Order: sequence, then C-alpha cells, then structure tokens
Amino acid sequence: MKNTVKMIGTFVLVSLMFMVSCDKDTDPSETDLFVGTYEGDISFNDGEETIIDEDGRVTVAKAGDTYSFIFGSGIPDITGVKFEKDGNTYVGIGEGFTGIRITASSLNILVTNDRGTWTADCSR
Repeated sequence: MKNTVKMIGTFVLVSLMFMVSCDKDTDPSETDLFVGTYEGDISFNDGEETIIDEDGRVTVAKAGDTYSFIFGSGIPDITGVKFEKDGNTYVGIGEGFTGIRITASSLNILVTNDRGTWTADCSR
C-alpha cells in the first residue's frame, strides 16, 4: 500500500511539474512555481572526483521562495536556496550560495562549501 501511495504521489508531482513548466522567456522571480532547464558548461569537484560536462543541463525548480538546482551528469543537486534581487538578476543568499545568479535567460553558479565546488555557465 505504501508503495502505491508513493508511486501515485510521484506521478502527481511529476505531472504538476510538467503542467507548470515555463516558457524560455519566463523570469523565475515572477512566479511562485517555476521549472526551467538551462544548458551549458557544468562541473563539480569534491576533492576526490571531478565531473565536467560541456553539454550539461541544470533544471531549476522554484516553489514559493526556495529554489532547487537539479544537475545532470551525476552532479549532486543544490537545494534550499533563497535569493535577493540585484537589478534584473537574482543572487543567492545564505552561507555557501552567494555565487548563484539567475535570470530568465542565464544561470551562473560558483558555489563552494563542505560538499564540494559547483560551477555552471548556462542559458535557456
């Protein structure tokens, strides 16, 4: 029974994400729900392993005022990020997240914390 409930919940969540997916010109700061994919150079280094993908993808999901960055290529995700407005750009706030900048058309990440270092230079 628990597995059935989990499967149904996952299906509903995935369906909702596809229904609220945004056009390429939608600014993530203008909506409470946002899902968009940025493509470009991404990398991650945790001191033991380095992952580099020149054709990488980062899916940005926003619910309320919290953002999650879901990386492809086996790179760990970054979750729980909040932003403040700086002109037409939103800049990550909080310890370890100040190196994230996002607009409707670009995503730039340079984050270093105890888990590793993430970089992204992507566009939509």
